[in-house]
Amino acid sequence: MTLKSINPATGATLATFNVLEAPEIEGRLDRATEASRAWKRVPFAERARLMIRAAEILERDAQAFGRLMTLEMGKPLGAAVDEARKCARGCRFYAEHAERFLADEPVATEAASSYIRYEPVGVVLAIMPWNFPFWQVFRFAAPALMAGNVALLKHASNVPQCAVAVEEIFRQAGFQEGVFQTLLVRSDQVAALLEDSRVTAVTLTGSEGAGRDVASRSGHALKKVVLELGGSDPFIVMPSADLDQAIATAVKARTINNGQSCIAAKRFIVAKGIADTFVPRFVEAMSRLRVGDPMDPSTDIGPLATPDLVDQLDEQVKTTVSQGARVLVGGARLARSGNYYPPTVLVDIPRGSPAYRDELFGPVAAVFVVEDLEEGVRLANDSRFGLGASVWTRDAGEQARLVTAIEAGQVFVNAMVVSDPRVPFGGVKSSGFGRELGVQGIREFVNVKTVWVAKT
Repeated sequence: MTLKSINPATGATLATFNVLEAPEIEGRLDRATEASRAWKRVPFAERARLMIRAAEILERDAQAFGRLMTLEMGKPLGAAVDEARKCARGCRFYAEHAERFLADEPVATEAASSYIRYEPVGVVLAIMPWNFPFWQVFRFAAPALMAGNVALLKHASNVPQCAVAVEEIFRQAGFQEGVFQTLLVRSDQVAALLEDSRVTAVTLTGSEGAGRDVASRSGHALKKVVLELGGSDPFIVMPSADLDQAIATAVKARTINNGQSCIAAKRFIVAKGIADTFVPRFVEAMSRLRVGDPMDPSTDIGPLATPDLVDQLDEQVKTTVSQGARVLVGGARLARSGNYYPPTVLVDIPRGSPAYRDELFGPVAAVFVVEDLEEGVRLANDSRFGLGASVWTRDAGEQARLVTAIEAGQVFVNAMVVSDPRVPFGGVKSSGFGRELGVQGIREFVNVKTVWVAKT
């Protein structure tokens, strides 16, 4: 069997790769285990030197890496180049801070000496998605490797060229053989990896279904797992908000990465007093976005990554409309080659419809009008997801209330939700558990060891 790299803008096959068979997988698992024994003894300074070298490669070849991402999954070229550069920043952040984050921590007790140590757990399997084909990998790999772990990457099947390129970056940077390996395998080969005793921990970014399956299998095998799953992030706008800034950010927050981001704003909750201003201006701004070739610098929205994503999104919109919602712009797939769907705004969305209850992975915005802040909070929390939230108000009391009341892993006030190496990233409820990034992210895959030396 082969994995195909297909250009979502044209449908053309770019490359094919053979899937690894059992003996090849076995060899890579053995190499990872052997590399783990040596890598954990490498000093932080040397790990940092290699990680900075990886950052330099990402910066030097950002244009080439960006082009590869765009060809393989369709995001606008400028955004793809920025993604490569963001990966470099993540590498540099952990190269600079990992030793301090994982330093022994003294604890005052009656012992002669007592402290906490942070030690690597070994071989970490990363199951990663296609939507940010470089950043999703590096935001796991940089902290995991700096902590002394080694990595096995099972990337999404539609971005095999990106998967291979990431492994090559670490090879060129000088990392020891086996410290980072890409496994070009099918989804049905993952279960055996999860059950293998040489794999000591797992991280997944993906769908709810994949998360439940991986969590179940990892739990059965008694392995630590971090899950970053879907989101239906609210974007709440109160009357005191700067509407110009809120509207401009709302458009960007919904359409970033062609709308294919777990932390993209998806449910726009607007106070009744400003709805007559916000909604028409938001619709107008969405209607002005240019859909087209992601390699063209003037393009705002490129294709969705695969044909089935267009089918699913179109069905979700149709079902929502059939249940009573209205379309203010867009609302139907484009009659052109490639996986394109137009910027869309829905209103009058009934509770229980797909646009209300599910994650819409594409440039479709669901707009709700509420009487006041408390109704906005109730609506925001009326979701099985809890990844991020963006709230817009200049009232200090409302800010405090929203930060406290919103059920999410992150709340951004007067800003769109983003991932940043300096702060932890993750969600609650059906958006998963565990954290990436920040000090919390590097401590997910370590053994927190208590050391107690009694007085003699």
